[in-house]
Amino acid sequence: MSHYLSDWNPEDISYWNSKGKYVANRNLIVSIPCLLLAFAVWFIWSAVAVNLNSVGFSFTTDQLFTLAAVPGLTGATLRVFYSFSVPVFGGKNWTVFSTATLLIPALGIGHAVQDVNTSYHTMLTLAAFCGFGGGNFSSSMSNISFFFPKRYQGTALGLNAGLGNLGVSALQFLVPVVIGFGFFEILTGAPQKIILNDGSIKFIWLQNAAYIWIIPVILSTVAALFFMDNLPTVKSSLSSQLVIFKRKHMYLTTWLYVMSFGSFIGYSAAFPLLIKTQFPGVNPLAYAFLGPMCGALIRPIGGWVSDKVKSGALVTFIDLFVMIVCVFGVLFFIDNKNFLGFFICFILLFITTGIANGSVFQMIPMIFIPKESASVLGFSAAIAAYGAFLIPKSFGWSIQMTGTPNIAMYFFVIYYFSCILITWWYYLRSNAEVKC
Repeated sequence: MSHYLSDWNPEDISYWNSKGKYVANRNLIVSIPCLLLAFAVWFIWSAVAVNLNSVGFSFTTDQLFTLAAVPGLTGATLRVFYSFSVPVFGGKNWTVFSTATLLIPALGIGHAVQDVNTSYHTMLTLAAFCGFGGGNFSSSMSNISFFFPKRYQGTALGLNAGLGNLGVSALQFLVPVVIGFGFFEILTGAPQKIILNDGSIKFIWLQNAAYIWIIPVILSTVAALFFMDNLPTVKSSLSSQLVIFKRKHMYLTTWLYVMSFGSFIGYSAAFPLLIKTQFPGVNPLAYAFLGPMCGALIRPIGGWVSDKVKSGALVTFIDLFVMIVCVFGVLFFIDNKNFLGFFICFILLFITTGIANGSVFQMIPMIFIPKESASVLGFSAAIAAYGAFLIPKSFGWSIQMTGTPNIAMYFFVIYYFSCILITWWYYLRSNAEVKC
C-alpha cells in the first residue's frame, strides 16, 4: 500500500504510452471523487443556511451569509499549507489523510442542526471545519499535475477540477431531496418542523444534508489508500518549493486565477442566498445547483480548448469580455426584478468562470518548470479560494448597506477589467514576456 513508484518520466513518449498513461489515469480516476466530496462538504452551508431559520433558528441575514462564507475563509487558508504538502508527504498519503478529515464537519453539522439551541458560535466553528474540504483542492491539483505531461495537463487538470467542482452542484441538488426523507431515522435523528405560509406543517431532516456524505467519504478514502501512488520524482522540501515567491509570474497568474476560480467558488457559495434575498418568492435550492454544475462541467472544455489552440491566454482574454457583459446583465435584471433574465445571465456568468478556470490552469504549466508549476497551481488555488469568503461577504455587506448587491458587482467588473489588461500585456500581445 506504500505505492512509491521506482521511476517516473511522463514526458518520455514511449514511457508514457507503455506505463505512464495507465498509472496517471488510475490516479486521476480516484482523485476526482475524492475532490468532488471535498467540494460537497466544503459547501454544505450554502444549502443548509437557507433552511436554518425555517426550522427554528433565529439568525440574521448577515449571519447566514457569514455561515456560507466562513468555510471559504478557512478553506483558503488551509490551501496555503496544502499546496506544499504533496512533495513533502506524497500524493497518495496526503489524499488519504485529507479525504478522511471530511468526516469531522459532516458528523458535527449533522448533530448540531438537530438542536435549535445550538449557538451561533458553535455553528461558526463547524462552518470553519468545512474548510477541510476547501483545502483539498490545492493538494489534489498539485498532485495530478505531476502525473501528466505538459501536453495533456490542461485536459487532465480540467477534468480533475471540473468534475471535482461538481461536488458543489451535487450538494445543492441532493440536499433538497435527502432532507425530505427520513432515511434511517433511527440512526440520523428525528425531523424538524417547518410551518409554511398557508399554515400547513412540513417535516424535514436537515441533518441528512451532512450525514449523506459519510459513507462516500469512507469509500473514497479506502480507494485512495489502495489505488493511488506516491511519485519519487516529486519529493522535495518545503524550502525548495518556496522559490516560487521570487517569481513575478506567480503573483500575476494568481491574480488571474482568483478571477476564475475565486469567482466560481464565491458565486457558488452566495447564489442560493442571493436568490432568496433578491427574489423572495423563488425557492433558491430548486435552481441554485445549476450554476455550479454548468461552471464545473464547462471547465474541462476550457482546458481542452486552450490545449487545442495552444494559447490559454487567448481563451482567458476573450472569456473575460463575456464575463463583464454577464455581470451587467445580472445587474440589469436585478434592478428590474426579472428572475428569468437574472438566472440566465448568472448561469452564463458561471460558464465564463468555468472556462477561465480551465484556461488559466493551462497557462501555468506553460510558464513554470514542473516542480514550480505544481506549487504555483496549489498556491494560486489557495488564494483564489478566498473568493468563497469575500464574495458572499461582499454581497451581504452591499445588501445590508443599500438593499441590493449592485455595489459588490461593480467592484467585480473593475477587477475583471484589470485581468484583461494583465492577460494581454504579459501573455498575449506579440512581444509579451511569456507567450502562452
